[in-house]
Amino acid sequence: MKQLIIHCAPDLTQAALLEDGRLVEYDVQYPLDTQRAGSIYMGRVVNVLPGMQAAFVDIGLTKNAFLYIDDLLPVHMDKQPKIKPSITELAQVGQHIMVQVTKDPQGTKGARVSTHVSIPGRWVVYMPDADYIAVSRKIDLEAERQRLKLLAESNLVPGEGVILRTGALGQSEEAIRDDLNNLRELWSAILAKAEEASAPAQLYQDLDLLPKLARDVITDDVHEVWLSSQAVYEEMKGLLRKQLPSWRGRVAYYDRKTPMFDQFGITEELNQSFRRKIWLPSGGYLIVDQTEALTVIDVNTGRYTGSIDLEQTVTDINREAAMEIPRLLRLRNLRGIIIVDFIDMSSEENRAAVMAALTQAVRKDRSKTTIVGWTKLGLLEMTRKRK
Repeated sequence: MKQLIIHCAPDLTQAALLEDGRLVEYDVQYPLDTQRAGSIYMGRVVNVLPGMQAAFVDIGLTKNAFLYIDDLLPVHMDKQPKIKPSITELAQVGQHIMVQVTKDPQGTKGARVSTHVSIPGRWVVYMPDADYIAVSRKIDLEAERQRLKLLAESNLVPGEGVILRTGALGQSEEAIRDDLNNLRELWSAILAKAEEASAPAQLYQDLDLLPKLARDVITDDVHEVWLSSQAVYEEMKGLLRKQLPSWRGRVAYYDRKTPMFDQFGITEELNQSFRRKIWLPSGGYLIVDQTEALTVIDVNTGRYTGSIDLEQTVTDINREAAMEIPRLLRLRNLRGIIIVDFIDMSSEENRAAVMAALTQAVRKDRSKTTIVGWTKLGLLEMTRKRK
């Protein structure tokens, strides 16, 4: 059973998603938080670096944003030149350029931006200039994939692109067409604003936490939505009336004396899951180290000694870790390159069993997670995109 718990306070809004009582996703938003991935800006090029094939763009934030040449070339591979041109042919100092934030500023680095705009709706992701159609990999049935592709083809104009999201599975043509038209109207409004904007200027800000939850998280498999504010409870009902016909009976106002996060065990899970050392139920543990370049997760036997032999002991711990690590990636929103140092196993059959457990667990993640495989040193490589 899935439950979404939303705690509202004057200084922040917190959202926690539970699956069968376990915390799997957590998000927080502060009132003045306007710097977020997905927002679109009219920027001004302030520096072009041929040696890096990149440019720095002033979008009005504290640090200039980084724009790589691949994010300037056409998004469709067939439209890209066979020989990559110099960045100086595409960007000049003082040039005004519309960009979208793909990665928030972090540490000493500014935001990462792209000219490849994508705007998510409830059923589709609209890409004004992509000129291709894609279907979520999580939709397995080939007949459904073909239905959705044909449906998209009949509703797109030349040059437009779209990704059919996982939630589009089984949706009617009318529902998907309405979603697409809403996004198309939003894009037209952004273009109109860009005509009058003086760089740097924000043209579009990605949704606040509440409407984003209504769009991306609250689906038919979410059984309960609890909110701690009467006003936000009414706002959420209004959002869901438009997007989820079956919302009635699932949204509730929490008015008990016990703090909401304590009642659902969220406070304790947050305290445990955001530590560097995370204990597994068996007695093994994980060490999670995050750097600007990558995240490294080390698996250890800890207090677990097993009962058969060493190979079985380490396999048991590794399989348990393989099921827990994807939950931690979702919960802590870890992204980019992820390296997992599982305990060495001598049996290829056991390595395959660990890989199968990991593959199954990452399927629950809304973000695209790719398991690259084992390195020659026995490390496991993964990548994860942002939510």
